[in-house]
Amino acid sequence: MTATLTALLAPDKFKGTLSAAEVVRALATGIARTAPQVTVRSCPIADGGDGTVDAALAAGSQARTTTITGPTGRPHDARWALADDVAVVELAEAVGLSALPGGDLAPDTASTRGLGELLRAAVDAGARTLLVGLGGSASTDAGAGLLQGLGARLLTADGTDIGPGLDGLATLATVDLTPALAVLDGVSLVAANDVTNPLLGEDGAAAVYGPQKGVSAARIAQADSVLAASAALLDPSSHHRDLPGAGAAGGTGFALSLLGAAQRSGADAVFELIGVDAQLAGADIVVTGEGKLDEQTLQGKGPAEIARRARERGLPVAAVAGAITLGQEALRRAGIGRSWDLVTRAGSPEEAIAHSERWLIEVGEDLGRWLVAGAAPADDPAVCGPGATEDGPVTA
Repeated sequence: MTATLTALLAPDKFKGTLSAAEVVRALATGIARTAPQVTVRSCPIADGGDGTVDAALAAGSQARTTTITGPTGRPHDARWALADDVAVVELAEAVGLSALPGGDLAPDTASTRGLGELLRAAVDAGARTLLVGLGGSASTDAGAGLLQGLGARLLTADGTDIGPGLDGLATLATVDLTPALAVLDGVSLVAANDVTNPLLGEDGAAAVYGPQKGVSAARIAQADSVLAASAALLDPSSHHRDLPGAGAAGGTGFALSLLGAAQRSGADAVFELIGVDAQLAGADIVVTGEGKLDEQTLQGKGPAEIARRARERGLPVAAVAGAITLGQEALRRAGIGRSWDLVTRAGSPEEAIAHSERWLIEVGEDLGRWLVAGAAPADDPAVCGPGATEDGPVTA
């Protein structure tokens, strides 16, 4: 190995444990202990869900905080990111499940109003491109709250504003989107999202995603009927409700489409924003990962996408995860030649979570040794997690 070997650390978050930037710092600390001659470059990633703002901040965007209406109506401070005239906001950060007071679900009344307020704040701050990361939604309101937060008039039969959530949506009688469209005049709106579900039906927002927001099985059909009735008013042409992604985030994808948003793969949109391709161009090896490498990882999530791009450039890829359920062949097909997991090292999921930073530093130390001297023995469970392959040493 030459002294100029450059390792690009590009993990996603370990959800509920460490941010992607914290994962990078821990791995870099370990590598510095055993391979100080290796150049380490940081590139925390995200794929449009929670962690997207963190990725933008790590890439140099400015941190902003705005007090908005939380998913249940309480004031809530939401972070977002701004670089020049490009703003990055997360639905999860603003009105997602993680923003629910006490974590208590509110399937009938949870609203996306705060997301609309956040978008308006970004426009007022000078943003002319709005990248909206979808995912982790607490509501099934077809984005009605989002529209209201931007100024749209969604009224009941007696001319008053509809209330929040599904309950409010059930009373919708008249619609005027003009004020919301005026706020976004001259603004490019991008929905970063990998969900392809339509708004309605057995593959729609209520049927597929309602249960995780607290909609009982007995009420899914009723919720879908409410969405259908509101869609008939919001989208008389029936064009937007059937688009792939309209059902994302409880139908927020539908509302964004009404406002002219372009839907893009979450990973593609975020990777372009943070300059992943340029980072790959200067790397000799890529280290990615997330809290759990499983079948969902392979469905367009960040680690799989960065592994694909790295392999296209002939770069070897290693992965680090809290847990790995993918077998060796699946990892290899994904372009991952070497892997480490924390659960095997720590002895239990609980211990891996409780002391994840410590275990990541140890993995970083092993990564450094591997980069310097070659692959560690594949039969050593303290070094190599399930599915690890036998790729040899990396040379620059």
